[in-house]
Amino acid sequence: MEHFYVITNPSKDVDLKVAHFIRDYLLKRGKTCIVDAGCENKKSEGYTDKSQVGAETECVIVLGGDGTLLQAAADLVDMDIPFLGINLGTLGFLAEVNVSGISEALDQLIKGKYEIEKRMMLHGTSLSKEEVMDDARALNDIVITRKGSLQIINFNIYVNGQLLHKYHADGVIVATPTGSTGYNLSAGGPVVEPRASLILISPICPHSMQNRSIVLASEDTVTIEIEKSRDGKIQEVEAIFDGSHKVQLCTGDKLEIRKSEKTTGIIKFCQVSFLEVLHGKMSE
Repeated sequence: MEHFYVITNPSKDVDLKVAHFIRDYLLKRGKTCIVDAGCENKKSEGYTDKSQVGAETECVIVLGGDGTLLQAAADLVDMDIPFLGINLGTLGFLAEVNVSGISEALDQLIKGKYEIEKRMMLHGTSLSKEEVMDDARALNDIVITRKGSLQIINFNIYVNGQLLHKYHADGVIVATPTGSTGYNLSAGGPVVEPRASLILISPICPHSMQNRSIVLASEDTVTIEIEKSRDGKIQEVEAIFDGSHKVQLCTGDKLEIRKSEKTTGIIKFCQVSFLEVLHGKMSE
């Protein structure tokens, strides 16, 4: 690799010390490297100004945590550039390189000693009266959650057009294998090897005995239809993509979720396996 782009979370990378170390390390070895401290003050959604990322960029190095990498993946989803996550906090599932291992990781990148895992993404399309309102992608999950005061959400879930179940719950998580260790796990959903190709559905605090998660084939299409509340009033909810992009939905609206044609490339060095990271998390 010759051309690098660094995205850093300035709240974790004080004075951009780590980002500047990486830049200087690469420049001394004849590589190109641009540091982006994030577009925290820009008005448009997102964290990174992708107009700064040149077509020659071969690797995006993300400093922060899994959340920073998720946002960077969303910002650059159309550019098909692999990501290397460097965690500035505790060990994450996406950002697995720690600060002490930066030099070794950069050397391996330069020598080409790495693999790129193609991670499945979701594509969600919101519909109102069958007209498209919004569409976006997610690497981790798409969450339907209540908006405003505490309320139970009534919604129907269809799979490939066939009714699966009528739910009364605080919400629902539709996750990828990568996202299985996020909110899905907290809601009691299964942990899935991130290289798999599956769609996970986990209700959030369902008000019934139907609290089981469901695992679907990646080729399936999941449709979530927002119903009226139990007292017949209009319900207002939010669909949240990877914790950032938000879409407002109300009674009668639908959200169609399917496997995206896009994937996110995650650079791996085969130093720490997913099972090792999972073991460490379960032992905490």
